[in-house]
Amino acid sequence: MIDTNLEMTDKIGYLLFKKGIIDAAMLEKALNIKANDKSKIKRNLAQILVQDFNYDHDTIFREVAILYAFRELEVRPEEIPAERLNAIKQMINGAGEQMKSQMLENKIIPFMYDEKIRDKLILAAVDPTDRNIPKIAFGLNAKKYEVIYIRKKDYEILIQTILPPENVYLKMMEDTAPEIQLEKDEGALDEDALDAEINKSALINLVEGALVEGVRRGASDIHFIPKSGNKTQILIRIDGNLQPWHMQEGTLPEAVIAVVKDRSKGMDRFEREKAQDGFAQREIDGHIIRFRVSVLPMVGTELKNKFESVVIRILDDRKVIRDLGKLGLTGYSREAFQKAINQPQGMVILTGPTGSGKSTTLVAALYQVINSTVNVLTVEDPVEYVIEGARQLKIGYKMNFEQAIRSILRHDPDIVLVGEMRDKETADIAIKLANTGHLTFSTLHTNDAPSAVARLYKMGIEPFLIAYAINIIVAQRLVRRLCPDCKKRVVNFDETIMDAAKLNIAEWRNYKIYEPKGCDRCFGTGYKGRIAIHEALYFTKEIRQAIVTSGIEVDEEKIRLQARKDGTLSLRDAGLEKVKLGLSSIEEVLSSTSEE
Repeated sequence: MIDTNLEMTDKIGYLLFKKGIIDAAMLEKALNIKANDKSKIKRNLAQILVQDFNYDHDTIFREVAILYAFRELEVRPEEIPAERLNAIKQMINGAGEQMKSQMLENKIIPFMYDEKIRDKLILAAVDPTDRNIPKIAFGLNAKKYEVIYIRKKDYEILIQTILPPENVYLKMMEDTAPEIQLEKDEGALDEDALDAEINKSALINLVEGALVEGVRRGASDIHFIPKSGNKTQILIRIDGNLQPWHMQEGTLPEAVIAVVKDRSKGMDRFEREKAQDGFAQREIDGHIIRFRVSVLPMVGTELKNKFESVVIRILDDRKVIRDLGKLGLTGYSREAFQKAINQPQGMVILTGPTGSGKSTTLVAALYQVINSTVNVLTVEDPVEYVIEGARQLKIGYKMNFEQAIRSILRHDPDIVLVGEMRDKETADIAIKLANTGHLTFSTLHTNDAPSAVARLYKMGIEPFLIAYAINIIVAQRLVRRLCPDCKKRVVNFDETIMDAAKLNIAEWRNYKIYEPKGCDRCFGTGYKGRIAIHEALYFTKEIRQAIVTSGIEVDEEKIRLQARKDGTLSLRDAGLEKVKLGLSSIEEVLSSTSEE
């Protein structure tokens, strides 16, 4: 039984219990720990629940903030202007190393001085009840101060932006700065000499430093490209565009690539004539990050070299989206997609080029339908993200993609994800799964949604199967999002571009349209992050009829026109809607989409 005087003795405990965040048994355990706490600085119940029982910090301390009337920082970290971030950085760095360490240890940020009361400092804390706050306020020479609550995840994003952690591998490289040069004759590669160069720590630091930098900058891929004259160029892909990161000079490209292979699993350093696929895993900034490594032999200008190109795909599970609302689906596209994935059977197909975010959308869709009552199986080659609640089949030399597809039919599935319909056999089985009572998700490489229908038809899938097995086909592209810190209002529209895109300048002056400028936060590109645009072809009765009555080939134009009547926006129109919302630029959308 809970003591009736609990509200008087522990307001935090009473509130959390009353709201159902903790149960009676947990409350009793936490109160016992609090009562028997012999430490000098007594902890409150919220601190005990988070530290001793692993309760979610933000769930608990948001209630504490409400209870004690602490204001919450409403603005999201990515919306804070660069000037404010620089001011916070100066305050933290100017406080001295001891005070800086204490602020970082207790997760307290000197956010700003109050606009109305100039000598009042506003301190943002993940735990507004922290007893170190007065000490930190005194150390910052604050005559008056106010404490506001900041969510822990927002604090972590903010502090990473203001004080990004040092890349220790690159620092070690700079500190040692060894001579990593090797003379090489015109004959065959001297494996012993190469081995000596490979074992030099500077190369290991370079490769590991590239992995860390790629993750911290939010890159999707890291490229190692051998060049003539003992050079290796390293590029990173950010927001879909490759950017130069480092040029390693005076080192054999074979040595750099060999270090990449050695630091990965499933790769042979001495094999330089065929393609290889491997993987790596690292803990970076407290998170487990996986890397998929692809090596391909390539031709160089120097025939004596055995050059190989390396691309490392960064698989960061923190980028997995579980909320459909964050995918950028809006209006008809969102309604149609939601309706399609909630059907008990049928097929949901995502289409678009490589790197258009198809897998991200499918994983988000799966999370909407996964629960303990259904058997969810996925067949992907390779598996990119671990999906909680799904059984993901492992593809290997003993079981290839096609064998796995056939095997799942005997494994009592309810929902199936087929990574890609790459041939008639795969498409045939996926379509039959959808037609026999299973909800099936898959991807296809086509330019837009109507052309996906024609592609399946040309693969040899029967028109009636296409018409009645598919719920929806969604074409997707990613366009770069304008940097919120430096985007500027368009004053003069480019007539050439507007005329070519058949856009009326007078009409577009009614909207607040922005264009890129470039600042330190977006590395001078004017863009930061990407957003998805969609063309949703929901299979209405009219669409199904148009497919079933197809002759020797599917009439894509007829399907396209019917889709427009149903409410479907083309990819370009969907992109221009994002422009009207101030999220992207006209040039970016036009360059990423084709005219109908």
